[in-house]
Amino acid sequence: MAFSIRHSVSLPLFIFLISLLPKQHCLSSKPPRQIFALKTETHQRIPNSRLFKTLAAGSKSDKMLFHHNVSLTVSLTVGSPPQAVTMVLDTGSELSWLHCRKTPGLNSTFDPLASKSYAKVPCASPTCRTRTRDLSIPVSCDPAKICHVTVSYADATSIEGSLAYETFRIGSMTRPATLFGCMDSGFSSNSEEDAKSTGLMGMNRGSLSFINQMGYPKFSYCISSLGSSGVLLLGGDASFSWLKPLRYTPMVKIDDPLPYYDRVAYTVQLEGIKVNNKTLPVPESVFQPDHTGAGQTMVDSGTQFTFLLGDAYTALRTEFLAQTKGILRVLDDPNYVFQGAMDLCYLIESTRTVPPPGLPGVTLMFQGAEMTVSGEKLLYRVPEPTVKGRDSVWCFTFGNSELLGIEAFVIGHHHQQNVWMEYDLAGSRIGIAEVRCDDAGRQLGLHV
Repeated sequence: MAFSIRHSVSLPLFIFLISLLPKQHCLSSKPPRQIFALKTETHQRIPNSRLFKTLAAGSKSDKMLFHHNVSLTVSLTVGSPPQAVTMVLDTGSELSWLHCRKTPGLNSTFDPLASKSYAKVPCASPTCRTRTRDLSIPVSCDPAKICHVTVSYADATSIEGSLAYETFRIGSMTRPATLFGCMDSGFSSNSEEDAKSTGLMGMNRGSLSFINQMGYPKFSYCISSLGSSGVLLLGGDASFSWLKPLRYTPMVKIDDPLPYYDRVAYTVQLEGIKVNNKTLPVPESVFQPDHTGAGQTMVDSGTQFTFLLGDAYTALRTEFLAQTKGILRVLDDPNYVFQGAMDLCYLIESTRTVPPPGLPGVTLMFQGAEMTVSGEKLLYRVPEPTVKGRDSVWCFTFGNSELLGIEAFVIGHHHQQNVWMEYDLAGSRIGIAEVRCDDAGRQLGLHV
């Protein structure tokens, strides 16, 4: 069972700078508070093999292909003396890990031999036997009797290494004996992109996640659109005069172990979907997890787009097509599926840098809160050279989970742009409020 680690000490509030400027660093010149540079990497994952019935059923692997794309990274220091690392911020993963073996092509690695505070976890320790119970792949024991961990992803990538303790420093806060994976081997479906970061920062509800090990009861982030900057806050309430009151939706918990249910994900209850003001004719049962756990709705910063299960996706696709008839030209190519799951694409003049005006908004209705996807967030311009004649290809930013073999609804970070997202672990709820995230950064004193 997953649980949260709480500390009685007063925790400081940290503000991080999030940038969605590909391959660029974004720094604040006069930080009034502790500000950290985050950058964008083309690196994306959907973790936790329990969600994929195709794994258990032995279906063709091409259903599980998942391309990398934009993700958020944070820079911090690890070890004694400190070593600078860059980690992908992922609310869909538990165990944080670092590349610990220098190999050709890796831009950044952590050297455990150079750290006086590094310590491997023995197989016989209670930590190895009990604290790893939420990991999707059971730990094992290597020949040296060290606790061995393996993490796998939907694109067939996997990475493995030793479970270890190390000192993590984030701002003025130092947390010794933080558990992480010191990874030294694995297989990557896109090694060039994986090499751009040192590792991954797991931020889900599991006991081994970074947020729980650091002892924070809540965190928030606000992701700007491409080309601007946003913020990430660890600790503290989002009580700002310039921010609308948050609308909260409770986190869903199912304590019983189910084969296709991720108990440590940030799961919420999706109750319906609207296109403009028209509610889709989808039965409520479609949005409820079944007896196997399939059908949960997860909020995941490590996934770029949003994926819906078949019946809900089909209804949304049909209604969006109907309401955009005469506004958008459909790409009439049944063999074209962007990123393996996005089969509704359009041809738009190559001179356009944004989608045409007048597109209908899509509203995700949760218990107690709503999230509306509109404007530029509805369509994604496929990177060149995908051009049909004088037109560029733009795809609907909702995909079909079942084409990927995912038995879940996944709310990706593309649809969280310009939305304040608060993860209240202590209150077991997620708060949502629309806001210009670049403005939020300026209000907090960040020069963005």
